[in-house]
Amino acid sequence: MLTGLFTDKKFMLFVAKFLLVFCILYFGTLAVIGFSSPGHYYIPFVENYLDYVSGIKHSLLYMVKQVAGLWGMDTIIKPGFIIRAVNGRGVVVAMSCVGYGVYSFWIAYVAATSGRSVRKICWIAGGVLLLWFINVMRISLLLLAINKGWPVPLGIDHHTWFNIFAYLAIFIMIWLFEKNQQKLPAAKNENGTFAL
Repeated sequence: MLTGLFTDKKFMLFVAKFLLVFCILYFGTLAVIGFSSPGHYYIPFVENYLDYVSGIKHSLLYMVKQVAGLWGMDTIIKPGFIIRAVNGRGVVVAMSCVGYGVYSFWIAYVAATSGRSVRKICWIAGGVLLLWFINVMRISLLLLAINKGWPVPLGIDHHTWFNIFAYLAIFIMIWLFEKNQQKLPAAKNENGTFAL
């Protein structure tokens, strides 16, 4: 059965497109991080004009501040991508906290499928937004937990919890995407209408 998958040209094209898009996004993001961070490979142009990762980090910090406020926690955002409770402990939103791996996976999956570009862009945007929101909730709960002295559930660190919930969300989105894909019209009739 598996050998049949590797001889299926449509499946192999999907895998090739998925791997290509994933590698471009994932390793491209690592390159942006490396080139925009002062050090050995620093390129000022990348930091000034292409550093979208810092933009994601700022958006996470801003929303964590809003969520913490809803929970009655006053917070302050400090340089170095730090958010802390006023007179309390804080969290550093590091590059590894951005979630670019899960974003890359989701975008690569949808981009590798067949279908209309507008539809795929909507699914990509919705999926990335959901994954970003899961990350906001993760950082918010971590900030609350370290200030309240709560233990991490089951002794599993917050990065692993984020990956569990993010990939669970991705697999549910893939199921919904594929289910929605099957409902779309398959072929155009001679008169220009779609057959359902």
